[in-house]
Amino acid sequence: MSDEPIEDWDAYVLDFGIRLHRARTEAAMTQEDLAHAAGITRSHYQQLEKGLSRPGKAANPSLRTIAGLASVLGLQPHDLIPHLGDQHPQTDQNRAAS
Repeated sequence: MSDEPIEDWDAYVLDFGIRLHRARTEAAMTQEDLAHAAGITRSHYQQLEKGLSRPGKAANPSLRTIAGLASVLGLQPHDLIPHLGDQHPQTDQNRAAS
C-alpha cells in the first residue's frame, strides 16, 4: 500500500456512512440504540452516517468506533469500510434503489 492519502476522503467517508446506515436499517435498529450499544453518543453516530464530524469537516472514525459498531451489527469491520479502489461511492440515489 502506498503512503499516499486517500484521494477523496469526503467521498470515502460518505460511502462509509451509507454502508453504516444500510447495515443499521437491515438490523432494524434506531440510531440511538446502535450508538448506545457501541458506546458512542447518538450525535456522534449521526455524524458518522452523514460522513461529517462537523459542518464542512469530513468524519474520521477511530478503529475502536468502527469495530464497536460492526460488533453490535453482527458484522466484521471490513463490511462497513469501503474498498480503497472504489472510484464512485454509493449515492443517496443508489441507496434508495437498494
